[in-house]
Amino acid sequence: MKIFSPDSRVSFSARKLLPLVTMCGALGLLAGCASDPVSHVVSAPPPPTPAVVVAPVPVGPTTTTTTQTTQTTRATPSGTVVTTTQTQPVSTIVVTQAPPAMQTELVLAQPTSAHAWVAGFWTWRSNQYQWVAGHWEVPPYTNAKWTAPRWETESGAYRFYEGAWN
Repeated sequence: MKIFSPDSRVSFSARKLLPLVTMCGALGLLAGCASDPVSHVVSAPPPPTPAVVVAPVPVGPTTTTTTQTTQTTRATPSGTVVTTTQTQPVSTIVVTQAPPAMQTELVLAQPTSAHAWVAGFWTWRSNQYQWVAGHWEVPPYTNAKWTAPRWETESGAYRFYEGAWN
């Protein structure tokens, strides 16, 4: 039994409608491609204007940048005296929260006799204290001494002074 034969009416009307259905499908597809996609722009509101607070003690952490000049005098093997002056930017951080107690560190074996131990310390990053682990470092020049970073109390706040080679 054949459902569709070339001379049946169902087959004839289906063949007649096929170009029309194809054309409608193509128009629908093209119409969908021609329309712009719906988009939503989402953005955060602008930050509020900072309030001016006049207080002798900083309310939150503050950072200022100054310069530190170090002068080094050394004699070369030929007897010439060389004076080196270095100016480096130094960042100062002031916070009202006391730094945590120093951590106990395990000092690993010295890699070479040229290496010097730089002890770990607390620093202020991302609005919190973070521990910077101690490590071995080669000094920038012969007889250079490491001055460790430190926190000092100042007007009820704590000021951080970076370490440096002198």
